[in-house]
Amino acid sequence: MVEKNKENPGSVSRRTFIRNAGLTVGGLVVGGSIGSLLNRNQNQTTKITKTKSEDLNQALMYFTKEQFLVIEAATERIFPEDDHGPGAKSLGVAYFIDHQLAGYWGFNGREYMQAPFYPGEKVQGYQGRLKRREIFDIAIREIQNHSNAVYKKDFTDLTGEEQDAILTDFEGDKVNITTISPSGFFQMLRSVTLEGAYSDPLYGGNLNMNGWKMKNYPGSQMAYADIIDKDFKKIAPQSLKSHMNH
Repeated sequence: MVEKNKENPGSVSRRTFIRNAGLTVGGLVVGGSIGSLLNRNQNQTTKITKTKSEDLNQALMYFTKEQFLVIEAATERIFPEDDHGPGAKSLGVAYFIDHQLAGYWGFNGREYMQAPFYPGEKVQGYQGRLKRREIFDIAIREIQNHSNAVYKKDFTDLTGEEQDAILTDFEGDKVNITTISPSGFFQMLRSVTLEGAYSDPLYGGNLNMNGWKMKNYPGSQMAYADIIDKDFKKIAPQSLKSHMNH
């Protein structure tokens, strides 16, 4: 027997219609399974199991896993963990670089990249046709090649001191590469490593604002009006996400 709407006896209730007739989704008719789910445990409160929060932003957008591990190891040598605080790996710097390469910065989307190309002065920065993501692709491959040529091992399998030696060769233009400047890449890598360590966590690095905490840097504060005319006060850092709570 079809259930009638008490307020309008001539009509069939929506719940009964879904349960008995099925539900059309995307051109497909989904029958009793949907109806039974809708009708099941209507008075039971849904319980959500609380789990430890996970940073889902730590996922690759551009690098392969091998490329990521090389950059993660290299940035850790540039910004190592010590008694003062975490290093690049713990701060998620390699994820920051990966995400930057996946966006405008990676393909020089906001820069003039048309020919002709002439060698520029050092103060002018990079002058060439290659995009940053292409420079990283080449450099990572050459780091692996140089590592295997010198130590017969991949860069990620080297000791810290051996990795330092490989990076020092890049910094000093002691690696024979014709497509990119080894020292130019090293300076780019060093610069973006520091950016990843101290940028807002929104961009993938500076995990848990630990980079800021090492420097006692307040991060993104809305205002200092309540303390500006008082004695120095150490305040906890805030990220851009913190303002969502105000």
